Amino acid sequence: MDQFMERAVELAIENVREGGQPFGAVLVKDNSVVAEGVNELHRKFDVSGHAELLAIRRAQEQFQTDDLSGFTMYASGEPCPMCLTAMYFAGIDEVYYCGSVEEAVEVGLGKSKFIYEEFKRDKADRTVSMKRMPLKEGQVNPMKLWSEK
Repeated sequence: MDQFMERAVELAIENVREGGQPFGAVLVKDNSVVAEGVNELHRKFDVSGHAELLAIRRAQEQFQTDDLSGFTMYASGEPCPMCLTAMYFAGIDEVYYCGSVEEAVEVGLGKSKFIYEEFKRDKADRTVSMKRMPLKEGQVNPMKLWSEK
């Protein structure tokens, strides 16, 4: 097993022993560890406190950039849709993971699989109801304002 994956798994094991979920992540650039994270849901009561997201946040803060192109993520478990989406936004182009979403389901951590399945459905058929509310006449359009900058 690669040294970076070994570290991600080690972080996950430590997190379980401290009362957390079995997820650890290591973000690497040029064959060096840049940032690490573990799921902190049990500490901060923050559903976005996933290992991969925390590693991404720490690296972006350290390098003062939103662009993590050329970075590689090592995760003890297959990234959830939220973490994978963040990796796309950050430009991370390579991800290695150990445990699969199916294995997570087997131990009672099935939200990722559920959400991946939800994304395959039409918006109207999803569990979470989403309804568009257009701007009122005369309101400043933030998208247009952005495009004018």
